[in-house]
Amino acid sequence: MSRPLRGLLVSDFHTGNLANLLARDESAPEVEAESAPFGQVAPVLLQGAGGGGEGMDFALVWTRPQGVIQGFGDVLAMQAPPIEDLLREVDDFVAQLRAFAERTGTVFVATWPRNPDDRGLGLLDLSHPEGPGRVLHQMNARLMEGLAGVPGIYLLDSDRWVAEGGTGAVDPRLWFLAKVPYSPAVFRAAVRDVKAGLRAVQGRTRKLLIVDLDDTLWGGIVGETGWEGLRLGGHDAQGEAYLDFQRALKALTRRGVILGIVSKNDPEIALTAIREHPEMILRTGDFAGWRINWQDKAQNVVDLVSELNLGLDAAVFIDDNPAERGRVREALPDVAVPEWPNDPLRYAAELRSLTLFDQAQLSAEDRKRSGSYAAERERKHLLTRTGSMEEWLERLELEVRARPLDPSTLPRAVQLLNKTNQMNLRTRRLSEGDFLAWGREGSREVWTFRIQDRFSDAGLTGLLSISAEGEEAKIEDFILSCRVFGREVENAMIHLAVERARELDARTLTAEYLETERNGPCLSFFRDRSGLTPAGGAKPVFRWDLARPYPAPSHMELTLEGAPQPQP
Repeated sequence: MSRPLRGLLVSDFHTGNLANLLARDESAPEVEAESAPFGQVAPVLLQGAGGGGEGMDFALVWTRPQGVIQGFGDVLAMQAPPIEDLLREVDDFVAQLRAFAERTGTVFVATWPRNPDDRGLGLLDLSHPEGPGRVLHQMNARLMEGLAGVPGIYLLDSDRWVAEGGTGAVDPRLWFLAKVPYSPAVFRAAVRDVKAGLRAVQGRTRKLLIVDLDDTLWGGIVGETGWEGLRLGGHDAQGEAYLDFQRALKALTRRGVILGIVSKNDPEIALTAIREHPEMILRTGDFAGWRINWQDKAQNVVDLVSELNLGLDAAVFIDDNPAERGRVREALPDVAVPEWPNDPLRYAAELRSLTLFDQAQLSAEDRKRSGSYAAERERKHLLTRTGSMEEWLERLELEVRARPLDPSTLPRAVQLLNKTNQMNLRTRRLSEGDFLAWGREGSREVWTFRIQDRFSDAGLTGLLSISAEGEEAKIEDFILSCRVFGREVENAMIHLAVERARELDARTLTAEYLETERNGPCLSFFRDRSGLTPAGGAKPVFRWDLARPYPAPSHMELTLEGAPQPQP
């Protein structure tokens, strides 16, 4: 069992209640949190006084605006300083947070919430330059701008926590008695977002959403009414609600979530409804796959997940029928099965409230993922019409472009590092800052791979890092998205590793496989298809004699873009 994550809570108010709630919360991951010295925000961020983040897995910095920005206290007292002075204070706070993140790695920063009981200038609060509401909006905008894209820093919306706290979210009695400004409901909302953020940073984001059809994607039983009789769109409250639910699903695909269908139905009738109903927002091309039959839904979920080269822990299952939800939840505990409202008018809101799909980065590759699975169906169709695997590979017109890691590719590279499980040699998880620092040490090179064929551009889906010491070079990271392995891109990556190791004057290239629950496909490749020689011993280690070149696959065009730059 892995150890609990250690977290540091940095604030200008007492956070003991929050630390207790984090420790007692049953959702993954397990957390042990401690509070930095009360009210010592700047010393902790800059100097580590009383625990400044070293040795911690993450930190949460949650402050009141008047607690860290002196000028905002003057704004509340209706003695507003020039806005330029206030924003300079915000810039100073941003600099402190940046320095803190370099030591801590992962830092969650809560935006500054507005006290809902304080009307400020009332009617003029947002329009007058000295209105506290207007000033706070400007301060938060400056905070977000200053922290955007900083490796390891993630902003959390504390206004949402206060809103979820409802009446009494901000309790003056708690403040005067215990220096705690918020109710337990606000802290519980914060715990939910922090836990979701930690899962995202760890690469535990769910990738696949499997939905039922009848009374889930549309209203009614398509096998009884035909697609013409379904409740979907039109001047009908439920029809509009199902339409809005489909819009929310479609939006998820643009964030990289894959959609699938598991439904007890006649497949031809159901697919005809998806293709022909004029109000359908989702069409067959929006779904990576489906199992539409009269078989057990739990088994259908297993089959669909396997077809898509994913693990059950990547899947979420939504069904209007509580018996079917219970069946999948009991049979497949790794699948997330959220409780679902009885009222379709709440479906879209419920979907948008889920934290299961939170992610630490959003890349161009994520936005293409749904379309890439549709393209994969076309590839499989081509394979059925092709005489051999060799002919199929030739007809794919595969292009692989390798490029050294740079700031533009760092976020996506770290996303691959932290989210890829199957074709992953070592399965190590690092923040952007840690990975960048690692790549700059010694004789190390990090390469990214973009893959494209006649059906789609998969984007940046491969990562290779090598190190060299004396006469031995080592493959440190060997990562390839499940969407593209099986086309010998893996062999092209080995080819590049061999070529680079020879350039570094090494004599032997080794790859040491570290086993996890999910990376068996990587072992199978190195053992059966890589051409490297097993070295023997307790751990699987594979070697290549660099006196020999490693052939590049002939069916693809492999292009090297640039060369590794000397690191400072």
